[in-house]
Amino acid sequence: MGVSGRRRVWTWAVAVWAALAVAAGGLTLWLQDSAEPTGPYTWQESSPTRTPPEGWHSQCPSPTVDLGAGQPAVACAFSSSG
Repeated sequence: MGVSGRRRVWTWAVAVWAALAVAAGGLTLWLQDSAEPTGPYTWQESSPTRTPPEGWHSQCPSPTVDLGAGQPAVACAFSSSG
């Protein structure tokens, strides 16, 4: 194989690589767009964080420490009408 034969092989290799790169990029964009949720997109207004009610310390259970269990976890929820 001469110099022009090698050049032709390299040209084909670069052309195939470029075609694969373009196809993979298009496929990536298409898959990324299909994973997005459909619109319409809107802003959501949120209200400021409310302060806990008076006396909330006595309404929530206090965590009990179990030495073998690690850190205690306590969740306390409040509901207000209005």
